[in-house]
Amino acid sequence: MKDYVLVAESGADIPQMYVEKYNIGVVPMHVGMGDEFFDDGSILVSEVFAYYDKTGKLPTTVGSNSNDFETVFDRIHQEFPNKHILYLAYSSITTVSFQSAKIAAENRPYVTSIDTKMVSAGQAMIVIKTAEFIETHPEAEYDEVINKINELIDTCQMCFMPETLMYLKAGGRVSNPAYLGAKLLNLKPLIEMKEGKLTSTKKYRGSMMLAMKKLFAYYIEMYNLDREELTFVYSEGLSEEIRKTAERLAAEAGVKKVHWIPTGCVVSSHGGPGAFGIVGFSENNL
Repeated sequence: MKDYVLVAESGADIPQMYVEKYNIGVVPMHVGMGDEFFDDGSILVSEVFAYYDKTGKLPTTVGSNSNDFETVFDRIHQEFPNKHILYLAYSSITTVSFQSAKIAAENRPYVTSIDTKMVSAGQAMIVIKTAEFIETHPEAEYDEVINKINELIDTCQMCFMPETLMYLKAGGRVSNPAYLGAKLLNLKPLIEMKEGKLTSTKKYRGSMMLAMKKLFAYYIEMYNLDREELTFVYSEGLSEEIRKTAERLAAEAGVKKVHWIPTGCVVSSHGGPGAFGIVGFSENNL
């Protein structure tokens, strides 16, 4: 990508192979356990879950600060002084990162900041698709690249389903009565990204396997997702049986290529173990 360098937060959960292939700048978000804070990605997700199991306390998550962005912006600019930085942000509604980046970019005219209105694998796929577009359209002007990014943002669809509500309850995102009711009735909430917000839209009753099957059938048709490729996002603890079943359902639905993206420490701190989600691009506006 001769003219651009893409940047995103670690909470985008971009697989390392794409980070290396497209030389993507990754700005750390942070996870706190007790009095200690760690850069997202510097510890294992299993350590996050172990901390909760041991203490009953949810690890705290902190967005990237302006110093984090300044460090990454300056490193990239020093290495590639003639390239423009495109920062494709973690949903601005959910974290301070976007505002921190805007502060860091005030005296850096070579930075453009765009809110993807997505988190985790949704943000990752917008970044990856942008990189692929730039790679295959080296002649594209700046406005064409920006238009492509906005098109990706407008058509990207993401949902996830936690296996347990314990982490959402511990983080204050689910009330205790709602948690107890869902546990009693064996309900799995569907959480969708809507205009940058995490919104609970449906509930499925039954096992995680049964709920995943219902979710897949609903989501791929509801949003007319492109069958060329589909991304599944998951947190540590999702069973291999569910993963294999999801791939089979995708193949039966005509999906040609499936990606799997695991959630990192920041996202896993909210969703808990065993979560499953889907990311795709609606064909309605493609």
